Amino acid sequence: MIAGDLERLIQLLARLPGLGPRSARRAVLHLMQKREALMLPLAAAMVRAAESVTLCTTCGNLDTRNPCGICQDVTRDAKLLCVVEDVADLWALERSGAFKGRYHVLGGTLSAIDGRGPEQLNLGGLAARATTAPSGVEEVILALSATVDGQTTAHYISERLAGSGVKISRLAHGVPVGGELDYLDDGTLTAALKARRPA
Repeated sequence: MIAGDLERLIQLLARLPGLGPRSARRAVLHLMQKREALMLPLAAAMVRAAESVTLCTTCGNLDTRNPCGICQDVTRDAKLLCVVEDVADLWALERSGAFKGRYHVLGGTLSAIDGRGPEQLNLGGLAARATTAPSGVEEVILALSATVDGQTTAHYISERLAGSGVKISRLAHGVPVGGELDYLDDGTLTAALKARRPA
């Protein structure tokens, strides 16, 4: 039998993405063995983050400031607005260092199966940011997943912003850098052929 407090910790960790009950048990055992060096600092950092991190009311990013550091950065190109599904996608783009504009986090994608309609996503905020005169947004880049839900959401946004005078673009889809054709699925190969460009 596992003590009540340990069992509760295992149950909570098992709810995290990528962790099941077995992985959670291994993580708890490791934390207990490294109590001073790892567990206590981790617990303190989690408490601090829970108290200080908030959602940016402008873009939907997580930060200790509101508006977040990206929204306050005057060196970023305010004419470019990149729309992402969630904060993890924003972080991935930031990690690449390839985008120097602003972001807008939707909070998911449209999904009839999951009961997520336009009212559950931050689409009203997007329309306001993209079309309000002083915003200066010239291009909205749809950086959404190449899934049915992602493409449905991209189409919905394109329709909603049509006629606003703002250019709408999407990320390219196709063969990844370093990818071998033999290992790619049919959808990726089809997208790559349709998005071909002169050599």
